[in-house]
Amino acid sequence: MHTTRQISRRSMLKASGVAVGAAAGIAAASGTATAAGTGSGAFAHPGLLHTRTDLDRMAAKVKAGAAPYTAGFARLTANRHAQSGWQPRPQAVVYRGAGTPQNYTILYNDIHAAYQNALRFHVTGESVYADTAVAILNAWSSTLTAVNGSADRFLAAGLYGYQFANAAELVRDHGDFELARFQEMLSKLFGAVSDDFLAKHNGAFTSNYWTNWDLANMACVLATAIFCDDRAQVTRAVDYFKNGAGLGSIRNAIPVVYDDGLGEWLEAGRDQGHALLGVGLMGTFCEMAWNQGFDLYGYDDSRFLKGAQYVAKWSMGGQVPFTANTRRKGAAGVWSGSETVTAAAAVDPAMTRPIWAMIANHYTKRRGLSATYVTQIAAKAAPEGGGGDYGPNSGGFDQLGFGTLAFTRDRATSTTGSSASPSPAAAPSALGSAAPLASASAGGKTKGKGDDLATTGAGEIVGWTTTAAVATLAGGLLLLRKRTRGGQ
Repeated sequence: MHTTRQISRRSMLKASGVAVGAAAGIAAASGTATAAGTGSGAFAHPGLLHTRTDLDRMAAKVKAGAAPYTAGFARLTANRHAQSGWQPRPQAVVYRGAGTPQNYTILYNDIHAAYQNALRFHVTGESVYADTAVAILNAWSSTLTAVNGSADRFLAAGLYGYQFANAAELVRDHGDFELARFQEMLSKLFGAVSDDFLAKHNGAFTSNYWTNWDLANMACVLATAIFCDDRAQVTRAVDYFKNGAGLGSIRNAIPVVYDDGLGEWLEAGRDQGHALLGVGLMGTFCEMAWNQGFDLYGYDDSRFLKGAQYVAKWSMGGQVPFTANTRRKGAAGVWSGSETVTAAAAVDPAMTRPIWAMIANHYTKRRGLSATYVTQIAAKAAPEGGGGDYGPNSGGFDQLGFGTLAFTRDRATSTTGSSASPSPAAAPSALGSAAPLASASAGGKTKGKGDDLATTGAGEIVGWTTTAAVATLAGGLLLLRKRTRGGQ
């Protein structure tokens, strides 16, 4: 067993031969930028959802008994996944989707146990938790050979890939962690699958897959690339956020910005659970990018903030405007049709996900901006738990959670509003732009019948009733929008 001091002193010697060329630097629009927290061109580690500064802050605040960190930490220690006795159950093949012997619940439970134990180690300094996380991660990297299933295999790759990377990032310096082996598994079995989805969308029309599908796979590509020091893939992921053809890119996910500053979230026309999932995934993407010097939170005049405000207000039962949209479905030569959504879905104000603390603290504390609805819903959801606190089904494990502990921060001593950016790296230049969609721009626990928190796959049983009027048409183009400004 390693002591805290021994673990902290161990550098990434095992990684010295992995992706060496990727450590040359991040090519930025203005030249070569250095990733935050490093003295060379290598990526900052730890540097996915949590930096060294973040981890030190959590430990110091909990030790000092400071609120609300102590409440957030209490949620962590009470979770059964955060216990050092957790025993992994690695599988050779993971399946997700109809028509397959689904066993992906084993994977996501083990991932959350690894993450929660690793986070608990960083707060307490007790090496038994780091050892437990490493044992889980090593077991999977020595066993897993494939992620299979129906189209939902792409969801498994995206969701569990970004989560795997974040759990491993917290123990990458541990002397017993098989870093190179884990990088290979993550890259080949998760990152490559997610990259293929973003490029080909499973052979279907790009718009066949809702926003959360893209965002899950975007998060996986970015997290995998950072974890493996692959700057080309980091650049690709960042560019896709800005210019990607799929519904997860920023202007497609938030196609309309209204005069009141709210940005319509595309999947609000589908149902509340998936809209919350998408906001959480976009926040995760922005946070990981921020920690490597890419300001996507502020991109396009903080467009993500406007979308998050929209979803927060709507989720709390507020009236929001909605512009009708049509998306194309199916695949060329197989089946095609379209779906038109004319109103935001009904909501349950009691429905929640552990996504808001991260977003609220970025905009209000790092940047000093107003985020009224996001702040209100974050307070309502606090203290945020994690996987295992929001029901046993897959939707309760879509986010790593514990934002009250991990993302609560003091207000920055100086802010520059929406132009604030992380230091010192800048976003890379675009690799090329896919045509964006038409856009009109003007400036707890879940409640409900024990259903899954969010069934993310197409063609599955969804645990919410969507009251938006949906008409199935023959043909049609994605998001041919009729501009209507009133709330519906």
